[in-house]
Amino acid sequence: MPSISLCMIVKNEEQVLARCLESVHDLVDEIIIVDTGSTDRTKEEAGKYTDKIYDFPWNDDFSAARNYSYRQATGEYILWLDADDVILPPDRLKFKGLKETLPSSVDVVMMPYHAALDEQGRPTFIYLRERLSKRTRNYQWREPVHEYLAYSGNVFISDVCITHLKESAPDPERNLRIYRKILAQGGRLSSRGLYYYARELKDHGLYDEAIQYFSQFLDSNQGWVEDKINACLALAHCYREKGDHRQSLAALLSTFAYDLPRAEACCEIGYHFKNSGNPEQAIFWFELALQLKKPEHPMGFLLEDCWGFLPAVELCVLYYQIGNQEKALEYHLKAASYKPDDPAVIFNHRFFGTLASSEDPS
Repeated sequence: MPSISLCMIVKNEEQVLARCLESVHDLVDEIIIVDTGSTDRTKEEAGKYTDKIYDFPWNDDFSAARNYSYRQATGEYILWLDADDVILPPDRLKFKGLKETLPSSVDVVMMPYHAALDEQGRPTFIYLRERLSKRTRNYQWREPVHEYLAYSGNVFISDVCITHLKESAPDPERNLRIYRKILAQGGRLSSRGLYYYARELKDHGLYDEAIQYFSQFLDSNQGWVEDKINACLALAHCYREKGDHRQSLAALLSTFAYDLPRAEACCEIGYHFKNSGNPEQAIFWFELALQLKKPEHPMGFLLEDCWGFLPAVELCVLYYQIGNQEKALEYHLKAASYKPDDPAVIFNHRFFGTLASSEDPS
């Protein structure tokens, strides 16, 4: 059974660090905490689980901090987590099984990341991350912000999920500030950097700048196909916020140039036609979203609700609007099969129940 070093970089995480470490401490053989400048009790909390706590002066480079943490590891494999991540009980069991059966030939283990949950704890935003890697391969983290591990070799996709339980938002200006600093100092952004800088601009409502950098990223014809698709979706959002619905639709349709249709794009196109008063066209795109096969191992960002629940709810509403109550009820029941306790499903259930009562001749 391989030994595993958990490597984490932290700063002011006293509220969540113990929760994270409690969920993983008995699954790993070594815990390494690299603190980048905490002013709270983060190191005291870490000290309850490990004595391998190191200081790393923050230099606006997440990869530098993560690479430093990896250099302290001694295990055969390295696991990384953020302080607001946890391994939930069902996944703890899976992790134990993975550790007991992992072939030594595996270099990297990908794990689904449940980056957002609904009110019932169901994942709504999922993608794979490179969580376990063989230490002797000396893989390096790259990019100062939105960093990634540059891996190669034999990759295994596991069903062990890492769950993100955000308690508070980090400094909202941090990433944007780092990117602007790089550019102000004459630095250049990689294709990935262009994409993520544009995302930061979008999230700050700087839509004209975001459009400029998303377009620059796409025009470079470089970068990962998943980032290209998501750049088109983000472009559509920017244009929509600016009131340019023609360009927004064009950006959505351009996602099809990179790969098979994605439910996320089909739903957005459906909303475009719904909001412009074209229910029949909206129905086409939401039905297409339902027909698509959800990726078993989504490498890019996957919005879970777009692959079933959301199009079903919208089709219920749209079919009722055009007077087809039978189809509306059909899609209501389909939506209920995904999320029976969702407020929209509960509302529609009562609504159709009221209709049935009003039509009862008795």
